[in-house]
Amino acid sequence: MHGDAAYICDACGEEIVIPIDLSQGAHQEYVEDCPVCCRPNRITLEVDELGGARAWAVGDG
Repeated sequence: MHGDAAYICDACGEEIVIPIDLSQGAHQEYVEDCPVCCRPNRITLEVDELGGARAWAVGDG
């Protein structure tokens, strides 16, 4: 599966679209700076067995 998922920045509330990279597994966690406000977010991405993706973020600092 190749595609995108989206999360809402915990700091500024903007919706951020991220690419899905299944080479990193169906459950991923990483820190990414918001491209709008530059605040760090801890991103969690889960892909289910049907290929549906869900992403969410919490502030990381």
